[in-house]
Formats: sequence, structure tokens, C-alpha cells
Amino acid sequence: MTYILNIETATTNCSVSLSKEGETFVLKEDYNNNYSHAERLHVYIDEVLKEANISIKDLHAVAISKGPGSYTGLRIGVSAAKGLCYALNIPLIAIPTLEVLAQQINEKHAVIVPMLDARRMEVYSAVFDANYNQIRETQAEILDESSFKAYLDAGNVFFIGSGVEKTKHLINHSNAVFIEDKLPSANDMSKLAFEKYKKSDIEDVAYFEPYYLKDFIAIKSKKI
Repeated sequence: MTYILNIETATTNCSVSLSKEGETFVLKEDYNNNYSHAERLHVYIDEVLKEANISIKDLHAVAISKGPGSYTGLRIGVSAAKGLCYALNIPLIAIPTLEVLAQQINEKHAVIVPMLDARRMEVYSAVFDANYNQIRETQAEILDESSFKAYLDAGNVFFIGSGVEKTKHLINHSNAVFIEDKLPSANDMSKLAFEKYKKSDIEDVAYFEPYYLKDFIAIKSKKI
């Protein structure tokens, strides 16, 4: 049996799953609007292992959702994943966050646009076909009324993720379907991670860094 620990911390959802042969069988997550990664991540890791009744030494790999997303969230998740891989001498697998999010849409004839909220009217987004093949690269883009028009004119487009809230107020098209209140989850990493594991598509633990897409910009406190 191949056991893979999956970690998703790119958004406010602190999510950990344990998979067996590519199927999730234990999931712990904090699906809310507050960042709780520093407090909950290692607790969830311990809990999924206990619930599965396996030792941490039984893990064959650790998979991390690599971004884009929250700078702090990604750092916490990647640090934890790398630490486990170092200590256990097991592979590190990295999966694009937007690819993880796209897995929540199951439509035979549609385009999928997973999107994460960035600053102001900006989102991180990518475009996938119904078979989860990426057909447009990941971008940080400023939305307007004509965003994704070519895809919308061609057929149904499913928008999903934290960027939907701002998008639905801008795009008015009959082919647009907005899936609200959804975030990337480690539950959807299991199959993707197992496929990469079987192909030995792994990362260099020493040099791996999250995919931030944009440079981190610190916001100055208004407090004196």
C-alpha cells in the first residue's frame, strides 16, 4: 500500500488528507475565512495518522499544494512538508494549487476556471478543459467585463474559488457558472499526488520553493 500525506495551505483552508493508493481515506480541514495554519497544521497531521492507525514512518511521500496563494500559508505548508521529507527520507511531491481546485468541478462539456482572490480586482487563475488539461497558463490578472470572453462565447465556463466573489459582479454572460464558497482541499490532491508518485515526478527537497507567482508585498501597519 502506498500512503501519501497531502497538505493544502495556500488559502484560509488548512487542509490535510491521508491517501491510500490515490484515494483519500482520512481528511481534516478548517474550512473557514480565518488563517489557522500555524495552530492547526501539525495537529491535523497527527490526527489523520492516528485516525488511520498508521505510523508516520509508514508514509511513502508527502504532497504539497505549491501555489499560487497566500505567501504565509504557502511558507507554513511547504516548511512542514520539507521537514517531514527530510526526517523520513521520503519524496516531496508538488501540485499546482489551481489544478487541485479544478478537481472540484465534474462537467463533461465545460471549461473550468479556478481562481484565487488576490489584491483589489486581481485574481490568480488558470484555465482547464473538462478533462483537467490546462489550456491556459496560470496568471495574475486584473479582471474586467471582457475577462474570459473567448471561452464564454464558446460554451459553459465554471468559475470556482475565492476569486468568484469579485468575478460574478463583473462578468455578465449566459454561459458563466459561478461556484461559490469553495477553496482548494487536500481531499482533491490524493489522485494527483499518487499519479506523480508512480512516475517519480518529485521535487528536490533542498531547493524546492513555493510558487508565489508574484513577489510578496508587506502591508504597513496603520498602528503607531
